Amino acid sequence: MQDIPFGISRLDSLLEGGAPPGSVVLLSGEAGAGAREFVYTSAAMNALAHTNEDLFDLHYGELPEGAILPPEVHYVSFTSSKETLEEELRYTLSDDIVDDAIDHIQYKDLSVEYFQSSRIPQDWYLGRTTDLSDLSGGGNREKVLSVLGDYLTEHASGNLVIFDSITDLLGALGDDLGWNDIPMLVRGLKRAAAQWGGLILVLASEETLTATKLGQLSDAASGTINFSWETGGSKRARVMVVKQFRGVLSRLEQEDIVQFESEIHEGGYDLSNVRKIR
Repeated sequence: MQDIPFGISRLDSLLEGGAPPGSVVLLSGEAGAGAREFVYTSAAMNALAHTNEDLFDLHYGELPEGAILPPEVHYVSFTSSKETLEEELRYTLSDDIVDDAIDHIQYKDLSVEYFQSSRIPQDWYLGRTTDLSDLSGGGNREKVLSVLGDYLTEHASGNLVIFDSITDLLGALGDDLGWNDIPMLVRGLKRAAAQWGGLILVLASEETLTATKLGQLSDAASGTINFSWETGGSKRARVMVVKQFRGVLSRLEQEDIVQFESEIHEGGYDLSNVRKIR
């Protein structure tokens, strides 16, 4: 079975394809260290491959032989709009990439379900076209997970899904949700993804989690990629480390690879230097 490309050119090349189908990958790290740029690039490049092959070839290159493109790209957010996503994409990638990729990224905005049980004024998060019937059952935070589950059941099969972000759910915890429900959700995603066969990328803000909670999320996922800042002399570099990852880490260990320096250019996030054990 062929892998699902991350959309990060050099990483996919090193992995000879990408991630095994059915993977749920936790992306965690320090602010600005590259996790968001990684998922923005992943969404844009996988979308661009369907809409503009020439531009995809220019910025990404040839798709590895062991990879097969996901038919659809889905971006799920609890707090932002598609307009915000497009703006963030333009901070990371060139306008020509975003122009051709954005319409192939299917955006699911869960802000109504997320905010409706809070004291946030409704006009802060309701769009002009929002059906007010969506507000029925306000106050039940479990509705967030219910709507999320229904959407993934319908759309995740064989596709790339970006989940932004698991730590946003911390703001929805109340009497009917507890912390244990969060890693349980990731475990459920992993079980379902094994049947769906796509790739799910789950963002997590390291700064909002204790080491124990981050470890619980990592243990629940198929794999974990960590992003951090490293300072050496006058240089400050973004570093990406692939941690436990079923079906992937063994490929990297064959090359004695421990971590990667990364860069962000007009083609988005990519690896710039591979550090090996000597």
